[in-house]
Amino acid sequence: MTTDQPQPDQPSRRPRVAIVFGGRSSEHAVSCATAAGVLRAIDRSKYEIVPIGISRDGQWVLAADDPSRFELTAGRTPEVEASAAHVVLPLSTRENSLTVLESGRPPQELGQVDVVFPLLHGPFGEDGTLQGFLELSDVRYVGSGVLASAAGMDKHYMKLVFAGHGLPVGPYAVITDRAWRTDRSAAMDACAGLHYPLFVKPARAGSSMGITRVDDPADLEAAIEVAREHDPKVLVEEGIAGREIECAVLEGHGTSGPRTSEVGEIAIHDNHTFYDFEAKYLAEADVDLSCPADVPEEVSKEVRRLAAEAFESLGCEGLARVDCFYTDDRRVVVNEINTMPGFTPHSMYPRMWSASGLEYPDLIDELISLALERRTGLR
Repeated sequence: MTTDQPQPDQPSRRPRVAIVFGGRSSEHAVSCATAAGVLRAIDRSKYEIVPIGISRDGQWVLAADDPSRFELTAGRTPEVEASAAHVVLPLSTRENSLTVLESGRPPQELGQVDVVFPLLHGPFGEDGTLQGFLELSDVRYVGSGVLASAAGMDKHYMKLVFAGHGLPVGPYAVITDRAWRTDRSAAMDACAGLHYPLFVKPARAGSSMGITRVDDPADLEAAIEVAREHDPKVLVEEGIAGREIECAVLEGHGTSGPRTSEVGEIAIHDNHTFYDFEAKYLAEADVDLSCPADVPEEVSKEVRRLAAEAFESLGCEGLARVDCFYTDDRRVVVNEINTMPGFTPHSMYPRMWSASGLEYPDLIDELISLALERRTGLR
């Protein structure tokens, strides 16, 4: 894969973009829904598209270029299906083409791809693993690199980096797999200093998978077990009284710093105790999204400042959504960063940029442009 400029005697061509989605994590269906949005909105007159799906067992396949097949609804969960033919990415810096391999047939060359747009959520895609694979072959891609992706995925280390950079974070405890299997009671004692309600979540998952709100200490153990179904490492956070305010961050061009959107707020109806999976993706009527959020101007500025600093502290590239709390005592606390946020047209990240003057198709174009500008190797 290469982004070399065409020679003067060569006709110009549209950049080829491989849109990669699906994956092995519990957020497989969410990734498919994200791909449906991008496939529908991307400028086909400007880019040539190669849709590549990753099945739940990790097989890479040439997917149908049909957004309707990957939309997530209350009655349908989209999925990338395995195939007898699988896609092979370049395995060295000298190789620049995708290849389709199928037993009993000669290899099929798909041609070179200029940039990969990974739309994977969760482990084995958003956590630096795919990014490392692409780095080995000098492949340009949308979004953060290996370290920022890995640290952003692991909420434990994310909070350590934030705190190390002086960003305000809330109280929390971490329960590792070894601690839980060695002495369960002692592991829960690590949460004793936290004030209820608590939010128990997998350390390396997203889309509200495996998250439980705990109001009674008697329910803590069960909540930890639910989180461990998604990740053996569990984060237990003290609930913070206040409003959740979000900000979308977009990398700057050249040496310019990151750009921040208008801040947004999510209001959840009473039939949801927090912004869970159903509220995010299936029960749109139960969620009110407001952008700009109705907060004092100085609070909006502080959220945007902290969002940019969080982005920079991890060394993020491309895009990220930063979630903060505006507390009842008028403080702003950083909750978490998401280096591959929900990216359907109805997700908060694109909606915040739309409210800031950058519409969904233009946002996609901007992210691809940033990836094409990026040099390969160490940076």
